[in-house]
Amino acid sequence: MISIKPYLKTKQLSTGKYPIYLRLTHNRKSILYRTPYSAYKNEWDGKQGKFTSKSGDYLEKNKLLLKLQERITSIITKLEQEKGYSTIEEIDRKLKLQANSGNKNLLMFMLEIIDEQKVSGRTGNARVNADTLTSLKKYCGKKELVFTMITPEFLEKYEVWLRSNGGTDGGIGVKMRCIRAVFNTAIKRGQITGNLYPFNLYKVSKLKSTGIKKALNLSDIHKIEKIDLTQYPTLIDTRNQFIFSFYTRGMNFADMMTLKWQDISNDRIYYKRAKTKRNFQIKILPPAKKILNFYRKKKSETGYVFPILLEENMTPSHLENRKKKTLKRYNRRLKELGEVCKIKQPLTSYVARHSYANCLKQKGVATDIISESMGHQNIAITQAYLKELDNSLVDDAMEVLLFNYS
Repeated sequence: MISIKPYLKTKQLSTGKYPIYLRLTHNRKSILYRTPYSAYKNEWDGKQGKFTSKSGDYLEKNKLLLKLQERITSIITKLEQEKGYSTIEEIDRKLKLQANSGNKNLLMFMLEIIDEQKVSGRTGNARVNADTLTSLKKYCGKKELVFTMITPEFLEKYEVWLRSNGGTDGGIGVKMRCIRAVFNTAIKRGQITGNLYPFNLYKVSKLKSTGIKKALNLSDIHKIEKIDLTQYPTLIDTRNQFIFSFYTRGMNFADMMTLKWQDISNDRIYYKRAKTKRNFQIKILPPAKKILNFYRKKKSETGYVFPILLEENMTPSHLENRKKKTLKRYNRRLKELGEVCKIKQPLTSYVARHSYANCLKQKGVATDIISESMGHQNIAITQAYLKELDNSLVDDAMEVLLFNYS
């Protein structure tokens, strides 16, 4: 049984008052917890452990002192529920955590996370965290930003500032999810307490990207696939990568970049998607096989299928830098390719993935099959994904309004 008793310490403060502590005792061990209160000796009832009527607002002070004791009791109860027991040392650690957690520097903690992500090879996450860290520094203009400062009001004002600097829902959402992840990690590691969490009131879910997903139909895909690029040799690799992505369930650029010949066996491709870490096993369709044969004849000294990475055994940071540079070039050349093919829809690296899903939908393939083929976590994601892609079926249905129209 742990006893909690308020008492007046004998060492006098410069104000002439004496500080009030809570003494926690268990198995003959004690710890002292400093309260925010102090009193003159005549304002304190030592036997009952409370303020006397000689202290101003004594009823309110006693009420708040009682709340402190109740909070400590709740910590003890929670510890005993979680572990079946509680020790004086654990209670001391929890109290210190609650007292000091809000003063921890969020920016320094983010730097720790960034370093950990770089070491573990999660360079994409490290880059997003670094971008958010730089943005926060610019916004608050301080080297120190403690967790207690990140309130729902702070996040609302930060959002307004981001918008005033050209931020979109999608970009702002990335930064807010990053800050939320930092809070979750800090709570999980016991660096801060859950009561500091601001995202119960500030909802990141409202910041959904407003960008409309674009997709091509099969005729446009075939146009890109068959066009003669003799006069545009710099676009050959671009076209091959785009068509290969389409016929491999929308494989994204990062995965094509690191695809190796050893990942190909018989008529299948085996790889782990970088974004979700999910394993894929894909049947090689004739158009994709044709592209593989093209690069097999030009096989480089590296083990990579596509001539994007020029050397093997690159560090995660070098891979990330190379991806950023080559993806930018790839999207620039996709735009040129679209112009050469006279396709109105601007081409980007994600259009191949969107087009794959859209073409399956147009061909009547069930949504659950499309969901499985794309590696979505659940069918609801696919339903939302498809809903944004193509309106041709709805457009056709609207034609019935023109029946007998003259």
